[in-house]
Amino acid sequence: MAGKTHAYHVDVEWTGNDGQGAKSYTGYRRDHVIRAEGNPDIPGSSDPNFRGDPARWNPEELLVASLSACHKLWCLHLCSVAGLVVQTYVDHAEGVMEETGDGSGRFTRVILHPDITLSAGDPSKLDAIHHEAHAKCFIANSVNFPVTVEGTVSVVA
Repeated sequence: MAGKTHAYHVDVEWTGNDGQGAKSYTGYRRDHVIRAEGNPDIPGSSDPNFRGDPARWNPEELLVASLSACHKLWCLHLCSVAGLVVQTYVDHAEGVMEETGDGSGRFTRVILHPDITLSAGDPSKLDAIHHEAHAKCFIANSVNFPVTVEGTVSVVA
């Protein structure tokens, strides 16, 4: 049985043309704007290591953020079903990209570091929940590098 299909539409508009186009490698900004209908614009650029604007999101940060957000959404859902009441969830996610000699590169890993505070439920269930959240995460299922979870949990009364 085939599953549901979902389509996502975004526009990425380059805004870094300072009048000469991309005539030379150093003659243009890497700036762009990411848009999706009904959402606020996301100012983007390349990584500052590649002549990007450090005040704008770069694709590498957005990839790590997507993995983190997807895991968080599944984790919150699974916690609520399992009777764990999450009060706070902060992930200090880290991605590692390796650049090759020809200038290309690839991510070699992403490590999620969710710090979760519970007010009810059995915190020992979190390891299994993280495992299931990872298995269900649409984004994690779409990448070709390992995504691991090294979480912490605290309980408040």
